Amino acid sequence: MPHATGSLARRAGRVLRTSLFVQVLLALLLGVLVGRLWPQAGTSLQPLGDGFVRLIKAVISPLVFCVVVAGITKAGDLRSFGRIGVKALIWFEVATSIALVVGLLAGSVFSPGAGMHVDPASLDKGAVDAKTGGGKLPSAAQFVLEALPNSAVGAFAENSLLQVLVLACLVGAALLHLGQKRVPQLLPLIEQTQDVVFTIVGYLMRLAPLAVFGATAHLVGQYGLGAMSTYGKLIAVCYGVALVFLVLLGLALKAVTGLSLWKFVRYTREELLLALGTGSSETVMPRMMQKLRAAGCRDDAVGLVLPTGYSFNLDGAAIYLSVGTLFIAQAIGVHLSLGQQITVVLVLMLTSKGMAGVPGSAFLALSATASALGVIPAAAVALLLGVDRIMDSMRVATNLLGNCVAVFAVSRWEGALDRVTAKQVLAGAAPSGRGRQQSATAPVDRDEPDGAALASGEK
Repeated sequence: MPHATGSLARRAGRVLRTSLFVQVLLALLLGVLVGRLWPQAGTSLQPLGDGFVRLIKAVISPLVFCVVVAGITKAGDLRSFGRIGVKALIWFEVATSIALVVGLLAGSVFSPGAGMHVDPASLDKGAVDAKTGGGKLPSAAQFVLEALPNSAVGAFAENSLLQVLVLACLVGAALLHLGQKRVPQLLPLIEQTQDVVFTIVGYLMRLAPLAVFGATAHLVGQYGLGAMSTYGKLIAVCYGVALVFLVLLGLALKAVTGLSLWKFVRYTREELLLALGTGSSETVMPRMMQKLRAAGCRDDAVGLVLPTGYSFNLDGAAIYLSVGTLFIAQAIGVHLSLGQQITVVLVLMLTSKGMAGVPGSAFLALSATASALGVIPAAAVALLLGVDRIMDSMRVATNLLGNCVAVFAVSRWEGALDRVTAKQVLAGAAPSGRGRQQSATAPVDRDEPDGAALASGEK
């Protein structure tokens, strides 16, 4: 009996040492406990999470640059890269629109703000201004202009992913034009730099449990668990809509690629838990890029679709904004007609595209929507201040999975997905590395031959 106990303890210790998922999960639980029992101490631990996010952000821009340049160069054809971009934008627009419509339908049916009878005059608009820093969302022209770099160094220094993507496209196009004979050393150098950055990411991921502990302790310590009861119905509706949307995403992924979203969740459970714990999907972008490439997606598709999705495919934010708008209207006793709800969808389709990287962007988008409707006072947006941080987990998980599904779907659409590798990796097989060596000079989409399927016992 003592021998069995000792053996069990050794196995548990080995799992704790080797499994990032277990480490992050324990850190999450410990953070909740510390924040609940010692809220003041928990609040002071915020620098642990913020420091980790800063370190990860430091390597995102060079990694995106290297992956995109290498993808374009291997593709040997800028038109292929352009098609991927156009198809990605189509997918993003459709997915975001569905998220908005589903959110509005759920908000209308379940009415999370009904019965609150809030007087808008009693709300402090200054609290919203403090949250947003007095900023505003960029106009369509400004958004496009700000995506164009005015300094190569500035794009990296400011960590502007869209600007880095533009630079990467220009460098990739130049390398294609010059050819390997005139610049034989550049592509190997870029690929080696990419390997160095991925190695750095591996080092940083060892700090992930510490970051999750600090971020969770701060969240619980500052906001407590009381908001869960005060905004219980709103939270339940938002998370329920997110779950329904993810089911729809899973069905779309299955129909387009034949892959299982649930298996992908299991494959990336460490990254998802880390994103939930830190409240930021940027912390796992490098690892997600690595895992998508290992799962059979071609480099150029991963390098373009995933980073672009962080600005154009905010499905979780769309759900939150649509439900939140109806919640505010219901809480102050304003009935929105069908025409006004359609206006909500149209306004949010525009404002949600300029949200990435803007402080308090959700409140800016809600304020813009309230102004467009003309029947909701801007001060009423303050109703969501107490629950906004709790919604981060829903937004982060939905945004992240939505962007990863987009990578698979667009890759399949463009013939840039190795489905044999994808099915093997999502089923638990070790990545063969084939995804990293793909050449895009010809489509890589392939299915398992019927004979092989029969030999392996598949039906």
